[in-house]
Amino acid sequence: MIKAKTSDKHRICELLSSAFSDNPSVNYIIAGEQKRRQRIYALMDYSFEQCIRFGEVWLSDDRTACGMLLFPQKKRTSLTSIWLDLKLIFQAVGLARFAKTLRRERLVDRKRPGDAMAYLWFIGVDPQNQNCGTGSELLRQILDHTAQMNLSVFLETSVARNLSWYERFGFRQYEELDLGYHLFFMTNDQ
Repeated sequence: MIKAKTSDKHRICELLSSAFSDNPSVNYIIAGEQKRRQRIYALMDYSFEQCIRFGEVWLSDDRTACGMLLFPQKKRTSLTSIWLDLKLIFQAVGLARFAKTLRRERLVDRKRPGDAMAYLWFIGVDPQNQNCGTGSELLRQILDHTAQMNLSVFLETSVARNLSWYERFGFRQYEELDLGYHLFFMTNDQ
């Protein structure tokens, strides 16, 4: 796997925008149908910027899969982080959905542990390259990397068919939240 650089941002945002275009959790956050693709891209841009600053972004060797890790224990408020939050609101979420999104984030945060962890924010494969094992290999490498750091990995998925895929890598579901769609909380913490 390759550690992403800032110069990889456009490729990563395009890749994840395509991979998550039909994702219920992403669609819950993104405002409306108008400029939907641009709004999803803005969400991925925000996630990339957060993970570059307070985590890590990884690409598969062939650059068709990406995983974004956030280390919440390292996250700090700064002028840049406030600017990124404002950009997210205006470019992706929209003012009308802002309160709904904050409510969702508060509910989700209550389900996450307070311990040091690696939060797998996004992992996705370019739709043209899915079901070829690239995502599995990338996840395996990310899990090896986080194990060396002695960090458990936490994630959420809103796609029920992904549960068995994560379980193959040692994840277990520890919580579920109904937000009009089901959000499944998983960890590899034993």
